[in-house]
Amino acid sequence: MKILVLNGPNLGRLGTRQPDVYGRTTYAELVKLCQDVEPEADVRQTDDEATMIGWLHEAADTGTPVVINPGAWSHYSYALRDAAALAPVVIEVHLSQTAAREEFRHHSVISAVARATITGMGVDGYRAALRHLVGATG
Repeated sequence: MKILVLNGPNLGRLGTRQPDVYGRTTYAELVKLCQDVEPEADVRQTDDEATMIGWLHEAADTGTPVVINPGAWSHYSYALRDAAALAPVVIEVHLSQTAAREEFRHHSVISAVARATITGMGVDGYRAALRHLVGATG
C-alpha cells in the first residue's frame, strides 16, 4: 500500500549528524529499510517547510497515510501541525528519546494530531510505524 514517509530538516544527514544521538544508519539505508517493510513506501526528505506542508496536503487529497519525522519542526510549527491534521492517518516518529533531551524538545505540536508517536527506537521506530499502518489497513 502507498504510505508517505516524510522526513524533515537535517534528516538527510543521517549517519553523519550526531551519530551518538541519531545513530549511524544513513538516509539511503533508512529509505531501503522503509521499502523493505512496505515496497510502496514513498520516502521523502526536505529541509523546506513549505515542501513538507505540500506533501501533507498531497496525503490529505489522496487519502494516503503518513509516517512523519518532522525533526525540529515538531516543537514549534503550527503550520505543519495544521497540515498534518488534514491527513487521514499520521504516525509521528523520532529517532531519539525527545523527552530525555533538551527542554525545548519535550513537547511536540504534531503529537496532538497523530494517531501515535514513537520516540527513542532509532530507525526501528519507522519499522514499527509502517508495520502498524500496513496491519491496520491491509
